[in-house]
Amino acid sequence: PGFVHVDVKYLPRMPDEDSAQYLFAAIDRATRWVYVEILPEKTAKNAAGFLERLIAKAPFNITTVLTDNGKEFTDRFCATGEREPTGRHRFDRVCAANTIEHRLIQPRTPQTNGMIERFNGRISEVLTTTRFDSAETLAQTIERYVQVYNQHLPQKALGHIAPIQALKDWRDKRPELFKKRVYNLRGLDKQPLLDYEITLIE
Repeated sequence: PGFVHVDVKYLPRMPDEDSAQYLFAAIDRATRWVYVEILPEKTAKNAAGFLERLIAKAPFNITTVLTDNGKEFTDRFCATGEREPTGRHRFDRVCAANTIEHRLIQPRTPQTNGMIERFNGRISEVLTTTRFDSAETLAQTIERYVQVYNQHLPQKALGHIAPIQALKDWRDKRPELFKKRVYNLRGLDKQPLLDYEITLIE
């Protein structure tokens, strides 16, 4: 745990919104634990703030972050073409302050970040099979899905256990990688899974 894939997904504009919002998402490579936030703009400031809150929320120490080459994550591309990142980008400064290695995928190879792309595909299925009448109901649905994903959905890559159990197993084996206790959300086990949540189990 600690190698995290991060990406941003465009969300459909709701009837009560003047403009669409963006889903910032992170998934841990070893445990498939997911953290998301809905933010109004895809900017470097929001990306850096998301990373700071991710660091605070993650139960493990984050050592590596993998992103694409979007301007919200890197200054790798400029008016003259490709260059080495300067290290002055807001996202890179947060990484440096927390001793996190920031890796970038090769240009035009989104499959390199396929783990977070697959999770975004799950979110897309939820969005296309559910009706929303407001930004609030959209946010509540995504929040609920992420909770169920982390707590209940068995992952084939994890040996058919949910991310929460993978976190607990890793903490038992490698407690030095963790900074806080791993626990189930109270009351979640008593809530039924929705149809789309069942069908998306791998």
